[in-house]
Amino acid sequence: MQAIAAGIGAAGIRTVRFEFPYMAARRDGLRKPPDREPVLLDTWRDVVGALGDPAGLVIGGKSMGGRIASMVADELRVAGLVCLGYPFHPPGRPERPRIGHLTALRTPTLIVQGERDPFGRPGEVATYGLAPGIRVHWIPGGDHDLVPPKASGRTTAENWAEAVAAATAFLQRLASAG
Repeated sequence: MQAIAAGIGAAGIRTVRFEFPYMAARRDGLRKPPDREPVLLDTWRDVVGALGDPAGLVIGGKSMGGRIASMVADELRVAGLVCLGYPFHPPGRPERPRIGHLTALRTPTLIVQGERDPFGRPGEVATYGLAPGIRVHWIPGGDHDLVPPKASGRTTAENWAEAVAAATAFLQRLASAG
């Protein structure tokens, strides 16, 4: 996430990062499980509230952070949403999708997903009936962290650069439309 945020920032787009409470506790040496969903949702609400007018704000995150952002995006009336490695379903359990809210999401959304992501692969995601404002950009050979296998001929840096380019183009389109 740090490399992606830095790449987007290098394109002249302001980025803000934060940690959920359980993540901040890990910096203090405490090994805590993720916070419960209400805490995660309220954390997003607090962060957006602290940033001011959400009308020009695009939120997002990696994996669970992106999922939680997607759950508050319409409520907070943000301009857009960018998710990296979205957890469409638990690994190996495509019959248990976590997408109910994504079928009616109104917020323009970009999901950057690795083709080998065990949380959602192209064939599975194609069957989900996502809202029309959701675009999925598939990273060749990428796993949940967008990392390709060594034998693919692609590097992690190339995949992350492609993710940055896709996110930057999406953000620039949103800015020019709004």
